[in-house]
Amino acid sequence: MHQGKTFLAIIPARGGSKGLPEKNIKELCGKPLIVWSIKAGLESKHVDEVMVTTDSEEIASIARESGASVPFLRPDELASDTATSFDAVKHAIDFYKNERQRKFDYIVLLEPTSPLRERGDIDAMIEQIISMEDRFDAIVSLGEVHEHPSIMKKIMGQEIEPYCKELVMATRRQDNSIAYFPYGVAYIVKARTLLEEKSFYPNRTTHKMIKRYQCYEIDDIYDFLAIENIMKYEWNIK
Repeated sequence: MHQGKTFLAIIPARGGSKGLPEKNIKELCGKPLIVWSIKAGLESKHVDEVMVTTDSEEIASIARESGASVPFLRPDELASDTATSFDAVKHAIDFYKNERQRKFDYIVLLEPTSPLRERGDIDAMIEQIISMEDRFDAIVSLGEVHEHPSIMKKIMGQEIEPYCKELVMATRRQDNSIAYFPYGVAYIVKARTLLEEKSFYPNRTTHKMIKRYQCYEIDDIYDFLAIENIMKYEWNIK
């Protein structure tokens, strides 16, 4: 709780993964991947509860052992390739409301594929959004994109053309206007707004900048290897 507001941290982690099989429980620097997000949530002094929504009993067991709440196994229809994070989060919110008679003011989405959080990141974002809650309904973590959109291409038959024709490609990278990507350190949104707008980027969204080394997410083995070595380098993990 912070300034009288309550926070539920939700970590979505389904069992299936095509890009990197069983990635959520793959060992990363001595811990299953999902444990890094659980640990970050539990270290927050403002988060009231850290829960994992999953369809996998193996993930659920690891999550419970690591201190997270796993009050249910997610229905199969919410663990398919077409199910969205919003679907899973709404299901969790409804469960707490209907089965536990608990409502939270804010939802903190922690993606297990973004483990490069520093201690204090989540609380700093919570404190920022509460200090601006009259102007904003959500806050997301942003990092600078180094592969600028102006140089990206799309393939048309045997030819290539600019992906975004409206963007002029500068000769030097530093001459481009800076582009940002919402790397998943945290998404924090008012629960009411999330349900109304069905988005973690509602109309009134602000941001917190993250460091260069945090600008990675795990989709495949190459991302995993990159993050593993970043952790070893930045955090002195042996």
